[in-house]
Amino acid sequence: QLQLVESGGGLVQPGGSLRLSCTTSGFPLDNYAIAWFRQAPGKEREGVSCTSSSDGTTNYADSVKGRFTISRDNAKNTMYLQMNSPKPEDTAVYYCAASPRFRLCVLSFWSEYEYWGQGTQVTVSS
Repeated sequence: QLQLVESGGGLVQPGGSLRLSCTTSGFPLDNYAIAWFRQAPGKEREGVSCTSSSDGTTNYADSVKGRFTISRDNAKNTMYLQMNSPKPEDTAVYYCAASPRFRLCVLSFWSEYEYWGQGTQVTVSS
């Protein structure tokens, strides 16, 4: 059974740091494209970052570029989102996502990813 489970969310102060993890099971993470999305109350789900497994293509939303970093540890079947210098507007539920289409890396269409975690809340506030 294919599963994705996020962890690491919580309350963080502006300018601090937080690392989200997404532990996967039931599929070989190294053959899957991965991504992070987020959804704030009253807003649509938006792409944060993605990376393919074919050539390492990586994209970031303009709003997080230079502050957030996506990575994966295939040996641990875990993907990460390192959040540095978060801002209050980064407050949202964060979701990890995966797709067997290993060349995929798109932030505009969340429905392109077939598999999702349950989400973890991140609140940026002083």
